Amino acid sequence: MTTLRFGLIGAGAIARHSIRELAQHRSVEILAVADPNAERLAAFASAHAIPRVYADPVDLLADADVDAVYIAVPNLHHAPMARLALSAGKHTLLDKPFALDFAAASSVAELARRSDKVFMVGMNHRFERLAQKAKRLVTSGRLGDVYHIKAFWRRRSGIPRIGSWFGDRSIAGGGALLDIGVHMLDLALHLTDNFRPVSVTGATYTRFGNRGLGDGAWGDSERDRAVFDVEDFATAMIRLEGGLTVSLDAVWAAHQESMNERDLIIYGTDAGLAVYSDRLFTSRAGSRELLTVQSPDAGTLPFPHASRFHHFVDVALGLEAPIITLDQTLAVQKVLDAIYESARTSREVRFESDTRPSDTAADDRPAVFSS
Repeated sequence: MTTLRFGLIGAGAIARHSIRELAQHRSVEILAVADPNAERLAAFASAHAIPRVYADPVDLLADADVDAVYIAVPNLHHAPMARLALSAGKHTLLDKPFALDFAAASSVAELARRSDKVFMVGMNHRFERLAQKAKRLVTSGRLGDVYHIKAFWRRRSGIPRIGSWFGDRSIAGGGALLDIGVHMLDLALHLTDNFRPVSVTGATYTRFGNRGLGDGAWGDSERDRAVFDVEDFATAMIRLEGGLTVSLDAVWAAHQESMNERDLIIYGTDAGLAVYSDRLFTSRAGSRELLTVQSPDAGTLPFPHASRFHHFVDVALGLEAPIITLDQTLAVQKVLDAIYESARTSREVRFESDTRPSDTAADDRPAVFSS
């Protein structure tokens, strides 16, 4: 196969943002799109010259000419739609988060392992050039022994459309943590190649969206919900095997100076690195003087296309080996679940050796953590 014919499931803001990047791949043809909103569907298809439109994604999945799908729908539908796509024999790229919980993610993973098609959760931050550079520096040992990462994405007013599905727990599953926190968590684990959590302590807060404050206006979804019952602030401390710790902040709205701040600060025994600030923190040889410099060139990057879409297509065509695996994305989902469980119970959640989390009081372990 030299051309991968794509169908897009969902014609909202993220699909509109992503389709240009997908279409730039020389071996991609955008063949179809599905969305239940007739007006949005027609506008999207017209804007991108997509020949086939479907109100029901099941009909798109029945189209034998579609080889692969990109799923960009509300979180509740991620796992069910991924299962349908894999069952229909389609290569499947799923937007984050993987699912609402580990049990749902596991059901997709089980099906994907039995399939001969490529399944991937599209963690796009792994492919950003500064992230690739950081990965190379960490792997080369330039930072020495990495012992802590401070990962954060904090907005002053960045809730996606108050009144939309983003703020409805029954549809979204969670708030800032599942929207932007998952990116920072995944990248921290990816940069250190450590997806083996030991324990998690987390807290979540809903302080702005429930008062109609902090609207960021992202997205196309209808503002037809009066409820806002997800967190607009999440924080966690994650301990990993080998002693590495990660502190994580995911904030949609807060009283802070910056409108938007995002970074991963990596602390090593030989140097520190601010990934998105592209700064290296080190000391002069034989001196106590601390230096802050632009991080050194890391050589040719492994993914010069810097694109999750191009990576997915190249994996499906046998041109690249996947760097986003089922085990990794399942581990991320387990940590997300544990953060919410710790926030709910105000207790640390610990993981057994196979990374299944357990509350410190095993007799009331929640069913969501069962294998």
